[in-house]
Amino acid sequence: MQHSATAPEQRRRISISYLYFFGALGGILFGYDLGVISGVLLFINPLWHLSSFAQGVVGGSVAFGAIFGALFAGRITDRWGRRPAIVVASVVFVIGVLGCTFAPGFGVLVVGRFITGVAVGCSSATVPTYLSELAPTRVRGRLSTLNQLMIVSGILIAYIIDWALSGAGAANWRIMFAIAAIPAVVLFVGLMFMPETPRWLVKAGREAEAREVLTQTHRNDDIDAELGSIREVIRIDSEQRGTLRDLIAPWARPALVVALILAVGQQFAGTNAVNLYAPTMFKQLGLATSGSLLASIIMGAVKLVFTAWVFLVVDRWGRKPLLLIGNVLMALSLILLGTCVLGLDKGTGTGTIALLLLCLYWVGYELGWGAVVWVMMAEIFPLRVRGIGMGVGSTVLWAATFAITFLFPVMSDHLGLAASSFIFAGVSVVLYVLVTKFVPETKGRSLEQIEMDLRGRVPGATQEAA
Repeated sequence: MQHSATAPEQRRRISISYLYFFGALGGILFGYDLGVISGVLLFINPLWHLSSFAQGVVGGSVAFGAIFGALFAGRITDRWGRRPAIVVASVVFVIGVLGCTFAPGFGVLVVGRFITGVAVGCSSATVPTYLSELAPTRVRGRLSTLNQLMIVSGILIAYIIDWALSGAGAANWRIMFAIAAIPAVVLFVGLMFMPETPRWLVKAGREAEAREVLTQTHRNDDIDAELGSIREVIRIDSEQRGTLRDLIAPWARPALVVALILAVGQQFAGTNAVNLYAPTMFKQLGLATSGSLLASIIMGAVKLVFTAWVFLVVDRWGRKPLLLIGNVLMALSLILLGTCVLGLDKGTGTGTIALLLLCLYWVGYELGWGAVVWVMMAEIFPLRVRGIGMGVGSTVLWAATFAITFLFPVMSDHLGLAASSFIFAGVSVVLYVLVTKFVPETKGRSLEQIEMDLRGRVPGATQEAA
């Protein structure tokens, strides 16, 4: 009898590999959509004669949609659950992809990209939460790592597909868009067989279902303790839920300042200008279309390698040193890039030098301002305002992403690539100063220690927050 009772339970158990699989799909979906437009622009620019302003609108429309997706994701997930929110985001994503794939002109393409962005913003805010709440503690950190790695992997996959389809005829850019629907459909179908998270179920008063889900994902002897922990966290959240007014109060303001430096700095240092417009820049510097797309693949591979490496060193080197090292490398590479563009004639040699310098830029970015920003934003907010703080930080980051992806083609057209490089290098120098002055080191410290340190920067903040 004991064997027969155990067998169904083992059959019901959700393999950790399933969680890794859906974590990979969510990240790849996000990354692919960020990267694919870089190749698409090479083919629709001459087809539709897009101005620099129009290129900025096409490039920035996903980030603009993501602002709204991120803003409403919290309300949707709290009311209907994490899993339904991701399912809806998958459907919306496919609708947006179809709009882009069959767009007859500029206007429909922008609308399709905006719809896709709404889904990206919602899924990027929800998938990590879904996985972290569903996964056992022993693999939660690895799933967080996987999400970051898969975003970068999605960008690399987009670059590879753009290059592979560069000679596929006039409709090649439509195929580039259409491929994005594949992981979205797989994610939708797969989630039909996945459960809701235990924390949401307990919060909704469905504790029996939560226990069943924990039986599927956790060891049996952990279930009662895990349920007790979930109840306690929910109790603390309900008692200490912060408001926007709390977030700007003196006791929490230092954390908000740090989050804004990280969120705005990550984008204003030029990351998505390079992500989205690298093939266009390489073509301007003298590389052929195929060579420009191949150069992007090399950059994507560098990004992937150093994104993987940062998780090996972030707890040994510390967060702040990595940010500062990143700023130095980014500023140096961009200064040299601007000098190269000014001093050399266009040609294959100039394009190759630009590729090497942009690879150095990505080494600095991925070491410091890629994954580390998300790690620190999750660490610095006091418990009472952690939820609303992360929401504000994520929304500001998406707004900054939209600003850069929209403005860079106009900057490059009116100021030139060299001047744009010098401006982004200047931003990295400013960020170095701001990080040195305002950003604390969080390595090896509990969330409570970090909170007390930030409060200690404002006289009387600890008493005011009590």
